[in-house]
Amino acid sequence: MQFTDRTDAGRRLAVALRHLGRRDPVVLGLPRGGVPVAYEVAQALGAPLDVIVVRKLGVPYHPELGFGAIGEGGVRVISEEIVRRTGVGEKDLVAVERAEAAELVRRAHAYREGRPRLPLERRAVVVVDDGVATGATARAACQVVRAQGAAYVVLAVPVASPDAAARLREDADEVVCLSAPVLFSAVGEWYRDFSQTSDEEVVALLARASADAVAAEEVEVDAGGVPLSGDLMLPADAGAVVVFAHGSGSSRHSPRNRSVAAALNRAGLGTLLFDLLTPGEEVYRANVFDIGLLAGRLADTTDWLRRRVPLPVGSFGASTGAAAALRAAAAADSGVGAVVSRGGRPDLAGADLSGVRAPTLLVVGGDDTTVIDLNRQAQAALLCENRLEIVPGATHLFEEPGALERVADLARDWFTAHLLR
Repeated sequence: MQFTDRTDAGRRLAVALRHLGRRDPVVLGLPRGGVPVAYEVAQALGAPLDVIVVRKLGVPYHPELGFGAIGEGGVRVISEEIVRRTGVGEKDLVAVERAEAAELVRRAHAYREGRPRLPLERRAVVVVDDGVATGATARAACQVVRAQGAAYVVLAVPVASPDAAARLREDADEVVCLSAPVLFSAVGEWYRDFSQTSDEEVVALLARASADAVAAEEVEVDAGGVPLSGDLMLPADAGAVVVFAHGSGSSRHSPRNRSVAAALNRAGLGTLLFDLLTPGEEVYRANVFDIGLLAGRLADTTDWLRRRVPLPVGSFGASTGAAAALRAAAAADSGVGAVVSRGGRPDLAGADLSGVRAPTLLVVGGDDTTVIDLNRQAQAALLCENRLEIVPGATHLFEEPGALERVADLARDWFTAHLLR
């Protein structure tokens, strides 16, 4: 497997990490090359991004050969085999370590530009690099985050040598590696563009991620007497807010919807991700297809949100949640200003489709042929402003590289045009 560049590698890696969305992870990039990869992972998971600074300890007369590594928090990993094989003396070991420790402190401060290190206590932490050859630095990083209180440590890389990938499992709870080729000699050979990442690029990506970050407020919505849990995110300059209606057993922790929500937040749109069903209700599959029940819950939630936040409201529905969003929007007093459906089943809204007045965008994967047909049937029944967008090469869950980003761009543009005008 070869990657175009670190951005491409990060987007592909994010697909393999989507199961971590429910763990509300923190993503840490190993500077410098791991940060562009980690940035894409953090964006896709809707997770905060930071660096994990570790320094390789190189043999004095052969600095490219590492005999160990050090990391924040005083963590130290030494390869006794390499030390013995190269004959490095104790005095030289101490000198190298002292110099690298000073550089570690300097870089950590410079990369974060004075921002505090993200707390990791009791969190799931994803350590990301652009590739692993020996694994010493990655092992040190995993040990650092463990010492800082992480509850679950994941090491994620696009490519690694088979031996290093196996060793890393000793220090991480989970290792996600897209490719471990037998004929491995260097990380760079598996990238078309492996140009060096500068310190300036690392600083810029971390600053961008920090500026994009929106603190989520945990809320409880009273929907017809049933308490529903949700996460409300309101950027300081929010001009509108979008309610997410999940379907097919998904929840507010869905990494796909969290990724789209993060893109909307960056565009100045607030988001409310909440669970349409209680944990007890989710076990009964029939509830997932009870469009009347889901639409009623969504309508109650929208009313609650309109009373709490005096902003225009839109609905983003996925799967059966799309039918619920359209049925709720068909009510004369819905207050919904725009609707977007992702891989949805709008056909399940039935006769209510003709009553929808909110501009509606239907987004379907190009390889999701059955759902394309169902969306075309639903589109024919809509009397409001509407559009059907087909994302080429995408399947039902938009798991292909770049597919979900396309959905997010389409949703952002639709809501911006119809809610902020």
